[in-house]
Amino acid sequence: MNRFSIDVVPEDVSKKLAENTKKLRKQKKITQKDLAKRSGVSLGSIKRFESSGLISLSSLLKITLILGRLDDFKNLLIPEKEVDKIEKLFSKKAQQ
Repeated sequence: MNRFSIDVVPEDVSKKLAENTKKLRKQKKITQKDLAKRSGVSLGSIKRFESSGLISLSSLLKITLILGRLDDFKNLLIPEKEVDKIEKLFSKKAQQ
C-alpha cells in the first residue's frame, strides 16, 4: 500500500508479483541467469523486475511459462457474466 492510502495501488501489486516470482524461482532452484537463458528475457530485465516490480507483460508471461505458472493468467480479467448477457442482447438487436 502506498503511504497516503489504504487502498492497493498498481505499484503494490507489481512488487508483490515480483516478490512471489522470485520466491517461486528460488523454490525451483533456478538462477536468474538460467531463467534468462530459458525464457529469452534479458538478465537485466529479470533483475530489474525482482527488485522493482517493473517488467513488460510479454516478458512476465515468458518467465511464468518457464516457472510452470502461465495458466495463472488464464483467470485474470474475465468479464462478469452479466456483462456477457448484456453484450449478447445488444448483438442480437444489432442483427435484427
